[in-house]
Amino acid sequence: MVVADDERPARSFLVALLRSFEDVTIVGEASSGKEAVAVIEKEKPDIAFLDWQMPELDGMGVVRQLRKQSMPLIAFVTAYDEYAVRAFEVNAVDYLLKPVDKSRLRETLNRAQDRIEHEEIVAEQIASSGPFLERIPVRHREEVVIVHVQNIASIVADGELLNITTTRNERHTITYRLKDLERMLDPARFIRLGRGTLANVDQITKVAMMPGGTHVAILANGQKLPVSRIQSRVLRERLLKL
Repeated sequence: MVVADDERPARSFLVALLRSFEDVTIVGEASSGKEAVAVIEKEKPDIAFLDWQMPELDGMGVVRQLRKQSMPLIAFVTAYDEYAVRAFEVNAVDYLLKPVDKSRLRETLNRAQDRIEHEEIVAEQIASSGPFLERIPVRHREEVVIVHVQNIASIVADGELLNITTTRNERHTITYRLKDLERMLDPARFIRLGRGTLANVDQITKVAMMPGGTHVAILANGQKLPVSRIQSRVLRERLLKL
């Protein structure tokens, strides 16, 4: 993992705490945001601990500059709690307040390990599937729930998270990119309604016309999903013609 903090004492303290855990390996340190970007893209750590406030480029700026293929799990470390909401908007694995408590840090590491294991399970499931994905494993604390694709009503992207809603209105969240998952789904079963939304074609029961040539798709489970102007044309061609 990588630790970035412009204050050397704070960085050294966190590094010392991390090294006290046997399952942790520090692969790099950074004293600025720009240095953090360089170290992360070179070392490709599983997780990066970023100070929120750093000169030239803050922790959020580091996340924005990192390329997708270089993006590790992110845990923000700061003396202020006012940025927590913004941190989780970019799918941060945790938000730690200084001075960092060792037991609280262990919780962060456990949470990161859980997320890594879940992503590996999803990747293995996709790699071992046939031409189209039939089931998606979703981690819930100490168990893995198998969600059958035929029972999925919609998949809506929220940053790096995908929110899956089933035909029974059960909700699950996985860390995956929508475009990558879409490639594994049967295009005869799912239709894209917008940049971040997929819907099960068989679950669309009504289509409401909206001003400006757009639509709202209403699913059998009661969900109402907006359809972009471009995808509205696709929807009309696919569903609204005899």
